[in-house]
Amino acid sequence: MTPSGSSLLTHLLLQLPLTFSLLHPPPAHVPTLVPHAPTPLARSRFSAHAQLDFTTHCNTSCFHRGEQEEQLTEKLAFETLYADGSRTLTTVDVEDDAEFGGAHPSPRRVKPRRVRRQIYGADGRFNIQGDNFLLDYPFSTAVRISTGCTGVLVSQRHVLTAAHCVHDGKDYVNGARRLRVGFLIPPSINGTKTHFTSAKKPLVHWVRVRRTRVPKGWIQGPQEVSMEFDYALLELRWPHRRPFMRLSVAPSSDDLAGHRIHFSGFDSDRPGQLVYRFCPVEEESNDLIYQHCDARPGASGSGVYGRVWDNNLERWERKVIGIFSGHQWLEIDGENRDYNVAVRITPLKFAQICYWVHGNRLDCVQD
Repeated sequence: MTPSGSSLLTHLLLQLPLTFSLLHPPPAHVPTLVPHAPTPLARSRFSAHAQLDFTTHCNTSCFHRGEQEEQLTEKLAFETLYADGSRTLTTVDVEDDAEFGGAHPSPRRVKPRRVRRQIYGADGRFNIQGDNFLLDYPFSTAVRISTGCTGVLVSQRHVLTAAHCVHDGKDYVNGARRLRVGFLIPPSINGTKTHFTSAKKPLVHWVRVRRTRVPKGWIQGPQEVSMEFDYALLELRWPHRRPFMRLSVAPSSDDLAGHRIHFSGFDSDRPGQLVYRFCPVEEESNDLIYQHCDARPGASGSGVYGRVWDNNLERWERKVIGIFSGHQWLEIDGENRDYNVAVRITPLKFAQICYWVHGNRLDCVQD
């Protein structure tokens, strides 16, 4: 190689890190949540009933809504429900919020479309069967919630799910009194004879929940507002040994590999089966991901994940970027459109959930 050719190659190699940094967005800025001392509350009455088919309505002002820091800080306060029925309220302050208003993607204009609810055209869901799939990542991160929903493992002791699976906005559901998380055990492991395993459904190993955390934004708020806070974190009594999926601030759909999201859940029309689906993101607001992934009640609380670029590992990684909530009728320009909706993990929600997991705000920075 000639000297001039060698210097040109060296110049191109030096430019590669800059090129990659231009192709992938920088990590999102994550504010710091500073919790105050918990305040004791009256014991829950557990008077609510689980509402698995969760539907809301939203118009143009709702879709484009932005909130002030004071409002969000109030909604990021959270309740903690303990296994003995006692509960506390923890208020928070937000620090280092220079990018408070700029952390979300700009809502895109909704394209006119009339579609059916829940299942859109041909059913695009897949049953996950067999030991090689049920115990393999990422399907092994999906767990059942005893109230009839789905959750996703996000640490060795924590499960992320939808708030409406444990609380109706006014009180905890009756099933939250002895809340449990179910881990699938494939037929070949649960003692079923080999020649029956193809037809045998997996068994479920149930683990008790030690405590449950729900954001104040979900509690006693109008549903079209509280849907943006439809998430809860369950802490198990004992750690599990399965792989879990890490959280990430939800990027713009343009920065997801293939512009797709994925999730696996326990849809009510396929009892005993883990059901997987994927689809492109149709629209996104500041706090919600609008899509047409086929889903039925029971899938609520599923961890919505995408392939997100990891700057440290320099590769695409599956990470939880949202929680499947339900359905929303969106009224734009006088027309109603129906979407399946996931709550997106914003920087503030990431900071809150991370604090719930680690109990130490200093550990909660975006990867």
